Amino acid sequence: MQARSESIRKQGKRIAFVPTMGFLHEGHCSLLKKGRVLGDDLVLSIFVNPTQFGPGEDYDAYPRDMEKDLQLAEREVVDAVFTPSREELYGSNFQTGIELEKLPNHLCGLSRPSHFQGVALVVTKLFHIVKPHVAIFGEKDYQQLAIIRQMVRDLDFDIQIEGGAIVREKDGLAMSSRNAYLSAEQRKTALCLFQALQKARKAVAQGETDTAKIINDMAFFIQSHPDTEIDYISICDPQTLDSVDRIQKSVLLALAVKVGKTRLIDNMILSP
Repeated sequence: MQARSESIRKQGKRIAFVPTMGFLHEGHCSLLKKGRVLGDDLVLSIFVNPTQFGPGEDYDAYPRDMEKDLQLAEREVVDAVFTPSREELYGSNFQTGIELEKLPNHLCGLSRPSHFQGVALVVTKLFHIVKPHVAIFGEKDYQQLAIIRQMVRDLDFDIQIEGGAIVREKDGLAMSSRNAYLSAEQRKTALCLFQALQKARKAVAQGETDTAKIINDMAFFIQSHPDTEIDYISICDPQTLDSVDRIQKSVLLALAVKVGKTRLIDNMILSP
């Protein structure tokens, strides 16, 4: 992979890179479409990264379908697919980590304390291997995107980081590989995440600025649906992810909710 990228770079071509954990859906395909526009050579990686899963999380059960993934990659005219093994990336005596000081101490990082260390580590390794000029990440994982942007600035990576808008099903559910875990009834319940975001957006449009009230109303609405357990609902600064009490400028509204055993995330930017 490194040798291939070096050859592409020597030809004066621009490498666009979309890192994924596979089980691709149309949300991933939208990132690949964006990469196709931003670069001359489009690289997709598929690797279920063990270092970003905590104890008891779904690493072994995480959905995988390499055959379908490669068909979608071909459809999206991907030039190269990088599918390293766990042993190739981490070996038997791996010792190095990457840690950010502030951004992980919010949102998903509170309930998944080692998650973003694992993300930062694997993304750093993939950047060194693939050597992209531009890398594209989905905005559904807003905190992940913010952390990668911060890391790239802090460590002087010569890589442009681009976000890709959330892609939703027709009924509004944010596309996610983990949606495959949901039963038919849970799939209906899962719509309450997007519906709660919409209700909050409407309240803000009508002049509501008290974040505690907005969050309480959202929590009441979500908990009125069966089989739901709220991890967090946060209204925060889009750059620092620090919570805000009053909405005086654009803010990030982010939430994580378990539907059955499946943890789903979603977010929306709210403007007063």
